[in-house]
Amino acid sequence: MDLVGSCKAFVSVSETGSFTAGAAVAGIPQPVASRRIAALERRLGERLFDRSTRRARLTPFGRAMLPSAKRLVHLADAMEHDAKLAKLRPLLVAVPEICPTRDLAELGAQARALEIFLEFRAAPPGERAELVRTHEARAAITAVPAEDAVWVVPLGLASVERPESATIHLETLRAGRSGAPRRRVWIQPEDDVPHVRDRVLRVRDAVGLPPAQVAVADSLTSAAASVYGSADLLLCSAEQARELGLQWRPIGEIRLARGFDVTAGFGADADHLRLRLREGVARCLGASESEGNG
Repeated sequence: MDLVGSCKAFVSVSETGSFTAGAAVAGIPQPVASRRIAALERRLGERLFDRSTRRARLTPFGRAMLPSAKRLVHLADAMEHDAKLAKLRPLLVAVPEICPTRDLAELGAQARALEIFLEFRAAPPGERAELVRTHEARAAITAVPAEDAVWVVPLGLASVERPESATIHLETLRAGRSGAPRRRVWIQPEDDVPHVRDRVLRVRDAVGLPPAQVAVADSLTSAAASVYGSADLLLCSAEQARELGLQWRPIGEIRLARGFDVTAGFGADADHLRLRLREGVARCLGASESEGNG
């Protein structure tokens, strides 16, 4: 039995004094209103209306039950209102600082069409999962090794100069006899994670570059500024290189990629991003989807 629906019919009929008019107020057919009230009477064990007259007149028992029925209806209405507000409450997502504003806005519009309301908070990779843990964000796009990722972004090196070869080898950055300044490789904050940074450093050591020749920048802007003003190289994606007007090449000694997955406090929030909004998230990251996860 639908207790709330029966009480709504009971209250509407009692206020209008008519089963027909009360059903119209409740937004249901008159036979449905009659069945719901009859079911409520069976449950309560007593008649609510005197059916010996043409008008729907309350019995003494009906008058006694009416205040409780009204309270239940009001509570149900309040709950439905609160549910609508809760659905409109934004899902705050911690996202990489590399995500372009336009792509995030388009992702937000795509989500709204699915009645999902997103807000974004840009943060470096080391902070995004922590924002979920501390309940400052409901979900985060987190950095993971490419083999465990939902979204993958291949990485290479970009410079101002036009490349002479299809790839660039770190061993070619060793200082020669010309006395020219050593070319540095700049790692931006998004790639300052063990599964990217440490692999670059291992290659650096293997080919004999000094430690200072591979450095982590404070920001993508400062890294790009260093590259614009020198022959230095930026570790980045091909899409970032295009946005910055740089020439991009893969690295000869190693295949590198950013990997991304979702961390969320609730499975439904993760599913929104991994499944329903998967392509939109990929655009924000400049990513392809991993064949190995999902």
